[in-house]
Amino acid sequence: MNHADTGADEGPGIREQLDRTNQLLQRVLAEVSKTPSTHAIFVDAGYVYAAAGLLVTGTEDRRSFDLDAEGLIEAFIDKARTIFADSRLLRVYWYDGARRRIHTVEQQSIAELPDVKVRLGNLNANNQQKGVDSLIRTDLESLARHRAISDAALVGGDEDLVSAVEAAQGYGARVHLWGIEAGEGRNQAEPLLWEVDSQRTFDLDFCRPYVTRRSVTMYDDESPAPARDDVRFVGAQIAAGWLASRGRDALADLLPGHPYLPGSVDQDLLVEAERVLQHSLRGHAHLRRALRDGFWQHLQAQF
Repeated sequence: MNHADTGADEGPGIREQLDRTNQLLQRVLAEVSKTPSTHAIFVDAGYVYAAAGLLVTGTEDRRSFDLDAEGLIEAFIDKARTIFADSRLLRVYWYDGARRRIHTVEQQSIAELPDVKVRLGNLNANNQQKGVDSLIRTDLESLARHRAISDAALVGGDEDLVSAVEAAQGYGARVHLWGIEAGEGRNQAEPLLWEVDSQRTFDLDFCRPYVTRRSVTMYDDESPAPARDDVRFVGAQIAAGWLASRGRDALADLLPGHPYLPGSVDQDLLVEAERVLQHSLRGHAHLRRALRDGFWQHLQAQF
């Protein structure tokens, strides 16, 4: 057999295959170049409340301040639009805790915002979030695995988020850690800082417009404390107003949490009761229990 002739016969076939392969690659690259990159924002609400509250008002206690979540989310979206200029937003994921994973009124309003998905972990008796980190990992890993996002902005600080970052990066996504300025030291775990692709910190000027300290009215505590039955009656009155303004759907959401009230509802109940009674109930645990009892008793009677 003439090996030279064989090579001559195979040459054109190989060249044609290479040409077809190159054409296919060019078409693939052309399609990829036309596909816009996509980013998502993952917000650990517990971290945001604690860090922003401490920075602006000096306390991490949610009951002591109001957070304009809608305004802050919009600010995050605007910042991402600047950083990821050639990318489109998939959505904002807002992770928070709630007793029995039942949305509070505030969480319901956040869930109704466009491009926002609320994910709820549990809230234990000490008001500590449980299961939030695993929710973040599940979403982050799933979106990265399905190539739904190319970049993830993660607002949080817990070391348990390291595994979520590693999982997303393993599928080719870039993870950018966003944090809130700490008055002293750091409020984000060092292993998390080491693992991410970039870091960004929001300062006091950025956070101040979205955090407002709740006003505390001073009452004369030298006068006799109100009677337990009077406080219970006031609790029932406030419940009637609460039901009239929010409706039976909100009541149905609230009832499974009995005997606990969401923090925002409990704080509003206390403030309104003190206004009506013109007496502080802080430091009177038995009266606050009577207040909640009256509130619940009226609501349960209406269901």
